[in-house]
Amino acid sequence: MSTRALLVTSSILGENGQSNALANHFKTKTEAHDVVVTHRDVVANALPHLAIEELGAWQTPANERNADQQALAAHSDELLAELRASDVLVLAVPLYNLGIPSQLKAWFDRVLRAGETFRYTENGPQGLLEGKRAIILAARGGQYAGTELDSQTPHLKAMLGLMGISDVDVVFAEGLNMGDAQRDAALKEAFQAIDQLVETL
Repeated sequence: MSTRALLVTSSILGENGQSNALANHFKTKTEAHDVVVTHRDVVANALPHLAIEELGAWQTPANERNADQQALAAHSDELLAELRASDVLVLAVPLYNLGIPSQLKAWFDRVLRAGETFRYTENGPQGLLEGKRAIILAARGGQYAGTELDSQTPHLKAMLGLMGISDVDVVFAEGLNMGDAQRDAALKEAFQAIDQLVETL
C-alpha cells in the first residue's frame, strides 16, 4: 500500500526559495518509491488571517450554518481532510524573522482545531492524530539550529505535538546566505538526509 505524504510549502520566493528546493528534492526522490505526494502551497493558495467569522462558523453545527458560514468552514475542512488522509506530513519551511511564514501560520490556524485534531481533557490537551509522522525541511540563511534564536523548531514541534504528531524528523539546511561554499555544502548534506528519510517511508 502506498505511503501518502502531504507536502506543505511556504516560501514567498517561489522556485528561488531554498525551502522549495528541499521540497522539490523530496518530491523527486519519492518518484522512485511507493509514495503518493499531495502538494499544498500556502503561498500560491494563500489563506487569510483567521477571523472571528470563520471561528464562529466552526463552532456552529454543520446543519445550522448559513451559506457564508459553510463557505468559511470549507477552507478548514478541506485542509483537515488532506491532513487526515496523509501518513506523513512534510513541512518545507523558510525562516522569516526567526519564525515561520505567516502563510504557514494561517494553515496551522485551520488545522489546529479543538474537537478535530485535539481535544481538551482533565489532564490537558490530547492529540487526535496519533500515529502520523512529520518531516520538517528547514532552510535558513544563517546558522540557528541549537541556539536560543531558533524559536521556529520548538514552535513547529509544539504545534505538531498538540495534534498528537510526536514522530518528527528535522532536516536543516543552514548558512545558505553565508557564501557559495557553505550553501552548496549545506544543501548537499540536506539532500542526503532527505534521501535517507524517503527510504524509511
